[in-house]
Amino acid sequence: MSAMLKGLLSLLALEAVDDHQFRGASVDLGFRQLFGGQALGQALSAAIQTVDSERLAHSMHGYFLRPGDPKQPVFYEVEPVRDGGSFSTRRVVASQQEGAPIFFASVSFQKPEQGYVHQQSMPDVPAPEDVPSQLDYLKETVGDKLPKGFLARFSFKPPVEVRQVPHQWLPDGTAEPRQYIWIRASGAMPDDVAAHQRLLAWMSDISLLATALLPHGITVWDKSLQISSLDHALWFHQPPRLDQWLLYAMDSPWTGKGRGFTRGQYFNQEGVLVAEVAQEGLMRQRKDWASLGY
Repeated sequence: MSAMLKGLLSLLALEAVDDHQFRGASVDLGFRQLFGGQALGQALSAAIQTVDSERLAHSMHGYFLRPGDPKQPVFYEVEPVRDGGSFSTRRVVASQQEGAPIFFASVSFQKPEQGYVHQQSMPDVPAPEDVPSQLDYLKETVGDKLPKGFLARFSFKPPVEVRQVPHQWLPDGTAEPRQYIWIRASGAMPDDVAAHQRLLAWMSDISLLATALLPHGITVWDKSLQISSLDHALWFHQPPRLDQWLLYAMDSPWTGKGRGFTRGQYFNQEGVLVAEVAQEGLMRQRKDWASLGY
C-alpha cells in the first residue's frame, strides 16, 4: 500500500466525536475549493458508522451547498432518520468552522436480500494495460494548464491509479461527451466492504464533470471556467473491490442554463456492473477570472 493510499483511507475513516458526530481532516488537491469526492466519501463514512454492520449502503444522494475550504477540517452530524426491518436511512450534514453547512446527504442501507437480476452490458474498450496513465494523458493533452499543486501531489505514486482511454478528438478540438477511465487503489486494501465503498465514493467525483465539457473544447483547468458539483447520486449494486481494476464509463446527455448533467457506471473486469453515478454541476464562463492566477 502506498503512503498516499494509506493517508487517503485514514482521511476517509474519520474521528468519532460522539455517537453521531464525526470529524474529518482535509487535503488540498490544488483546486479552488474542497474536492467534492472528499465530502462524499467522508459523509458516507459517517453514516456507515451509525448503522448495523450487516446493512450495506446501497444509495447516496447529496447536495453541495457551499465551496469547502481544503485547509479546514470538516464536521459531520448524522441524523438516524429510520431503522426498519430491511432498510436504514441516515441524513448527514457537513460543516466547517464557521458552522454553515457545505454539504448534506441522505444514505440508505439494506440487509442482504435476493431478487431478480439483470444488468446493462459493459462497453468494449481497451484493457487497462493498453492505455496510458491519466496523468501522462493530461500532460500530453492539457500540458501547462494543470495546476502546480495537482502536479506536485500526483506526480509521485498517487492513492489511486487512473488510466485514460484516449478520446476521439475532432478537428475543432472537441469530442463526444463520453469517456472511459480504468481506476483502482494503488495497493492492497483491507477486507472491509465499508472501506471499499468509502473509496469508491471518493473516486466517483473524478473526471465526471469533465465529460460534459468535451463537446465545448474546454477543460476543467481553464482559468476562466467556474465549475463545481451541485448534486451527486451514487448507487451500489454489488460490494466493490477497489484493489482490482474498475472501468468508469461516463457520459453527458445534456448541458445548458449554466449546468451540465453527467452519468457514470462502474464495471469490474468480469463485466459486472458494480455501481452507478449521476451528477449535475455548475459550468460558467468567467472571463474576469482569467487574470486572477488560480
